[in-house]
Formats: sequence, structure tokens, C-alpha cells
Amino acid sequence: MSIAIQPALPAAPAYGRSSIAEVLPSCAAALGVAGYENALNLPAARRICVVLVDGLGKALLKQRIAHAPYLRAALAESGSAQHSQTLTSAFPSTTVTSLASLGTGVAPGQHGMVGYDVVDPDQDKVVNLLGGWDPAIDPRTWQPFPTVFEQLSALIPTATVSLPKFAGSAMTEAALRGSEFLPASTPHARTEAAAKAMAAHESMLMYFYWSELDKAGHGSGSQSARWEHQFEELDAALRRLSRELPPDTLLLLTADHGMVDVPEQFRIDYSADPALLEGVRHTAGEPRLVQLHLDPDAGEAGQDRLVQAWQERHGNQAWVLTRRQAIEAGWFGPVRPEVLPRIGDVLIAAREPVAFYDTRRVPATALDVVGQHGSLTRAEREVPLLRLPMAGVPAGGRQRRG
Repeated sequence: MSIAIQPALPAAPAYGRSSIAEVLPSCAAALGVAGYENALNLPAARRICVVLVDGLGKALLKQRIAHAPYLRAALAESGSAQHSQTLTSAFPSTTVTSLASLGTGVAPGQHGMVGYDVVDPDQDKVVNLLGGWDPAIDPRTWQPFPTVFEQLSALIPTATVSLPKFAGSAMTEAALRGSEFLPASTPHARTEAAAKAMAAHESMLMYFYWSELDKAGHGSGSQSARWEHQFEELDAALRRLSRELPPDTLLLLTADHGMVDVPEQFRIDYSADPALLEGVRHTAGEPRLVQLHLDPDAGEAGQDRLVQAWQERHGNQAWVLTRRQAIEAGWFGPVRPEVLPRIGDVLIAAREPVAFYDTRRVPATALDVVGQHGSLTRAEREVPLLRLPMAGVPAGGRQRRG
């Protein structure tokens, strides 16, 4: 079988310029805190609320905007690039990695949260960095960089509004530690908690997490009625938030990644093909960004054989590259030596609507997931940064009269 001609690799995330990592440092600068760069040119503000919607890529926002009248009006009023920007997620385009970049302001190669499932070199096993954190791993050691919240703790109040189950979680400790955690289960409770906290402080930076859209996308797909319903619920909650927050608040909307719906016939169990696992010690990553770790004695020849096998089978559906190529392309940003072995020797980054599974390691029910992300297609990597109008105040920032 001939090897598919591999197209040029996509550009790396815009670390340091316009990625998810620049959001909180730019907010700190806009709040007047010295020592932070306002790379995103945010306007000066006394209070800032950053609403991060899990899974709301720019493409989906544009495609489904008819179902969100408040957001549609915000986009219509924005009128300039300063009010509506395109950011890039971190790589891989997954919640663990992007939230760690959001929280720390640094690229994945530095903070080390380089995937959903990754190899822990010290234990020589695959560990989960989201909801199934390994008890042998200290999140503050695994991710040693101080968060923006920690750096601001002695300067201005900071708060996180999120679901109660994330309070004190290992993921929160690793990526978002340092702010006052305000747990609230329902959308109404979250907006009320946010408004109350903001009103109690003359200056504040708040992170407001919205998870429901991503959950609907995974379970039913981003084109489903369920996703549409959750998008409408989000729009209503944002409108309510704009009315309840103090009027001098800068209200921002962004996301950690986008989403691609993968048809059932393109959810592939690659463990059924021995050639795709030859010399492989561990399989990690996510279905659209597989990370393959080789046996120590596989050598360069083993790596070359594995790359060739994947290119022969799936080179028309995915970018197949080595860890060195991904690092040289800047996908992870600068990589610390401690982080290097957490990244796979060979990476499979989906180009087409396809997802790859190792059913020896994950349950067969994992193949039921419709909406996916992790790779560097535009639908996955491009996320919005939208300045939302407060009640009675247009996106341009001047108070309406009358």
C-alpha cells in the first residue's frame, strides 16, 4: 500500500500573542496590575468576569448564532476587532491543557498538562489529568508554575464560579488554584453567586466556568437538538449575568476548544491492527490526538516503522508525526525537560472527522462519544474572545440614555 502524501502541518497555537494563555494576564493588566502584558488589548476595567464555555469553538458560535439572540446582538454591536477576537486553544485542544494554559498563562510544554490521558514517566503508566487524577501524583508538583490567581492573591480579589464537584479537585489545584471558589450547581445559582461576589468588591477578577455545552456535544453531537438547547440556555444565562453584574464590569466570553462531530463509522478501534501498535508500550492522549509511547528498545527504526504503518493506514485522515516534529513545529511551545517524556514518541493528529481508540485501554462505550476535540483543525483550535455588553451598555462601552 502506498503512503499518503502528508500535507503541511497546521500552524502552532499563537502562544504569547493570541492564545488562551493570554486571557488572564491581559485581564490583570487591564485591571491595572503592574508586571502583566495586555497582549489582547483589553480596555481598562475595575472588574472583569471571564466566562469560559467548555467546547464553544468559534465555528460553532458562528454556525449556531441564530439560536442565541443575546450573543447575536453582541456580535452585531461589536463593530471592531477589539470587541470580537479569535484566539487559539492550547495543544492538544482539550480541557485539561487549555485550562492549565488559561490558569498559568504559559504554554503546555511548560505547565506539563499535555493531554487528557498522559504517561507518568515516574510510574511508567498512563494517568488521567481530568476527573480520574492518580493519587500518587501531587498536582502542585506535576504543574509547578504559579497560577495568575496565586500571583494576584495579595493584590486584588479573585474568584472562581463553578460546579461544586470541582472545588478542591486535583485538576483545579493544578491549573486554577489560588482564587476563592464559589460553588454553584444551577445556571441561576452561578449567576447569582457571581453577581454577589462582584458587588462586594471594588475590583475583582472572576473566572466563570460553563460545562453543559461540552457535555451535550460529547453525548449527542454539536449538531443535535440537545446541544442547541444548551446553547439557548447559555445565551439566557449570559443575558441574565449582564443584568446582575455591576455595570462597570468587563464581561468576556471565551472557550477552551471547539468540537468536531465524528460519525460512528469513523470511530476506529486501532488496537485491532497489530501494525499500528508494533513496538508501542503505552497508548495515551485522546481520540483525535493519539500519543504513542514506544518501548525503550524500539529505537529509531521502530519509530520509523510505526510512523510508516500509520501513514499507510490513516495518512489521508490524520497528520502522523514524531514528538520531535511536533515540538519543532511549536505545537507545545517551549518544552521543559521534565515534560518531554510525558509527550508521545509518535502523535496522530486527526485532520478529517475521525477518532481513534485503543479498546484494550478504554471501555467500548467510549466509541459512543459523538463530539470530539484534541487536534489542530480550525474547528477545534479557534475559540472566540467576545466582549459582551452589560445591561444598558452597548459593546462599545458607553452608557445608553433614555
